[in-house]
Order: sequence, then C-alpha cells, then structure tokens
Amino acid sequence: MKLSGLSRPDLLKTLFPEGPPILWCPPLTHFNRSGEIDRARMIAHLKFLSKSVKGFLIPGSTGDGWALNDEESRFLLEIAFEQAKALKFQFLVGVLKPSTSECLKTISERIEWLKSKMSEFDAEKAMATSNICGFAVCAPRGKEKSQEEISAGLSSILELGYPTALYQLPQMTQNEISPEVAEDLAIKFPNFVLFKDSSGADRVILGAKNFSDVWALRGGEGDYTRWIKTNGGPYHGFLLGSANSFAHHYVDIFSKISEGKLDEAEKISSRITNVIREIAPLAANFPLGHPFSNRNKAIEHFFAFGPRSVNTSAPYLRGGGQLPVELLRATADLLTQNELMPEKGYLE
Repeated sequence: MKLSGLSRPDLLKTLFPEGPPILWCPPLTHFNRSGEIDRARMIAHLKFLSKSVKGFLIPGSTGDGWALNDEESRFLLEIAFEQAKALKFQFLVGVLKPSTSECLKTISERIEWLKSKMSEFDAEKAMATSNICGFAVCAPRGKEKSQEEISAGLSSILELGYPTALYQLPQMTQNEISPEVAEDLAIKFPNFVLFKDSSGADRVILGAKNFSDVWALRGGEGDYTRWIKTNGGPYHGFLLGSANSFAHHYVDIFSKISEGKLDEAEKISSRITNVIREIAPLAANFPLGHPFSNRNKAIEHFFAFGPRSVNTSAPYLRGGGQLPVELLRATADLLTQNELMPEKGYLE
C-alpha cells in the first residue's frame, strides 16, 4: 500500500499492524578495543533486547548517533535490517544532524543506499522490506533559532513524505520545539507519526491541544509510572536509553499497571529512577564519549557480563579508550543497593 495520502491513524495502522510499540530503545553502539564497532556484540545485545523491545531508534543519542560518521551509521543499519526480520522488531533510522540541509542530504543518501542494498526501486517498499518504520530528526541546532526557523526546517523534512518522528532533544540542539509548532506540524503533516521528548520538561505533550493521534514517547528518565497513558499519564509509551538494560523491568511495570498493581509498579520505577539519577553525574564527569551513552554502557556492562564483571575489561568507546573502573564500581554498588543487579549476564 502506498503511504502517501493516508491519514495519521491509517498510516500508523499500516506501519504497525499490531499497534506501535509501547517500549522503544536507542541501542548502545558497542566498540572493540580498537575503537571500531563490534558487530558480534551488537547482535548479541539486539537478541537480548528484542525479547522485550520491538521498536528501536538506530542510531540514537545513547548509541553515539551524534558522533558516528556515515560509514559507521550505515554499518549499524546493515546490522539492524539483517536482524530485524529474525528478531521481529521495527526501527527508526536516526538522522542526528545539526542542520536541516544535512538532515535532508542524509535522508536522501540513506534512501538511495537502502534501495541499492535491497535491490528495490521503490523507497517505501525498500523501507518496509528492511523493517524500517521511518526517520527520526531533531530541530536544527542553535539557541538562536526562532520557532519560525525551527518550523521551516522541520517542515522541509516532513515534505519529503516519509514517516517521520520528531525528536525533542535540547541537550544537543540548544533549543526546543514549542507546543504551538509541534501542533501545527501535526495538523499539516499526517506523516508526522511519532514524537519523542527527552527534554525532561515535557512542554509539548502538556501544552499542545490537538496532538492526541501522534504517538508520543517520553525519553526523559525517571518516575516512569507517572507518565504512561495506561496509568492516566500523557504519553503512549517510552523511548529510553535505560531500556538497554532495564527493558524487561519496564515490561513488568506495564504489566503490573494493567493488573492494577500500581504499588508494585511504582516500587520498580523508583529503584530504576534511583540508579539513573545517581549515576548521571558520575558519568558526566568522564571526558570521553557522551554522558547519555556512558551511563548506559556502565549499567549494561553488568547485564551483559554479570555481577562480577566489575573486575573484567571495561566497555570500550568510539576511537579507543574505556570507561573508568571507578564508574563501574559505583554502578555495581547502585545496582546492588537497588536490587537491580542481574544474577547472570546474557553473555555468560
């Protein structure tokens, strides 16, 4: 079916016949000791995650998406569409670029590359065959950008016609899409299907009035039970860096909410919140890598290699270097204190 001309509800049904996933994850990009992407480690992690996660953003901020070059990004996408069918997941292609012109250029290049890889002349068929459900873009970077400039930039991307997720990430863009601009774009462009907000302020979802049929995902960490629609909150689901480790815990939270066991759900939520909030400043002080990625790499290390892995080789970073042992020790203490340390790693 051609996607152009469909209403947003019909487009979402076409893209996600069983409904859009409630839980999404931007998978970490794993590197080897040479600072290159570790393909085997990526596949093992995707297999672990796909038991609980059926929607991914590749590459996302947590996956070093702002730092990767085009060759590295394409390598990740190759891994993703090789695994997507077997593991039964869908993914957004992250186009994390600072300017609108770079986003447009990258989307065009990704489409042509994908058609070539899939031996398919039609872009929509190539995307569907690869289990790609759209592109994810941020506002053009710059604290001086006006809302008119942000709107114009995002409009030019949406005018391409591909299913698109808009990603609110002021930590990187130095600005925010206003509720009014988000609402206007939703009215004008039915292919604006998903919205992710990692600002922590949630201004769009709390302020936009005609936004209900855009599938809204919260990227801000903490207090998870408060924000989900099934518990009276404003978001349909989450797209979380912490899902790299805690995906099955989030599924457990959703299940307990649906069963009316809110106290139990809130206890799990509180324990995860404690870990994320305590580790964030520790990871931010490390000069290499990105804080989003570093804190989640430190946590995921234990889910991959088990509770004794504090004494094994620390996670490698892009271009070389490793996370400090002190960060791993602090992470181990936090996981243990909050009863979140796994009994065994998925790679053991």
